[in-house]
Amino acid sequence: MPAEPRLAAGARLALTTFTTLPVRAGRIDRAVAGTAMALAPAVGALLGALLTGVLLLTGGFAPPLVAAGVTVGAGALLTRGLHLDGLADTVDALGSYQRGPAALEIMKKPDVGPFGVAALVVTLLVQAAALAEVAEWSAPTVLVAVVSATAAGRLGVALACRRGVPAARPDGLGALVAGTVGPGALVIGTTAVALLALAAVPGRPWQGPLVVIAALTTAVWLLRHVVRRLGGITGDVLGATVEVVTTLVYLGLVLSG
Repeated sequence: MPAEPRLAAGARLALTTFTTLPVRAGRIDRAVAGTAMALAPAVGALLGALLTGVLLLTGGFAPPLVAAGVTVGAGALLTRGLHLDGLADTVDALGSYQRGPAALEIMKKPDVGPFGVAALVVTLLVQAAALAEVAEWSAPTVLVAVVSATAAGRLGVALACRRGVPAARPDGLGALVAGTVGPGALVIGTTAVALLALAAVPGRPWQGPLVVIAALTTAVWLLRHVVRRLGGITGDVLGATVEVVTTLVYLGLVLSG
């Protein structure tokens, strides 16, 4: 049987990594992993479309804040809560002021510490509050706003997996994907998400792309700090990146000035 083409295998791996959609994993190697991470923003856009449906449908019979809370919960279900778990573990490790193996050991513990709990609470509250504001916009704008935020969050993963960024461990998801995404894929992904975000804020076409770039720039700074503390990226760091970038984009889209 011939080997599955890299693009098809990468798309399958991206779907199984970033969603709970019933897709069977196929060929897995570093080349396929790099394709999957490059395709992560497209998977984020698909997830955003599903979450828009949840937000609009629930908003038809419930207050905006309730609809937003249900949507945030649906996002956790559709991703198995892995990104939130990664956020909590990463923040716990950084909050411990440990470095290298000691910090990585904290990330492996099954419990969640106070830093992780605080990070989860703040992240979920900000996302829900921002989505409640977004829910008041027209349906097409809601779709673009949510898709832009979720796609940008997964673009943050591609950014974390760019060439030159090492893995913190010799095994695990981080080791498989670290350094696999080239600059071309990042340029294409960033351009696509920024152009999409032009229609993400009513009457402010400049705000969406600016927010996306600002969130990704923040992610680059945070990733440098994480690499200094941990020695590289892990699967938990990738999950944390998704949540941080997504939350920053949601927040930036609803700010007015």
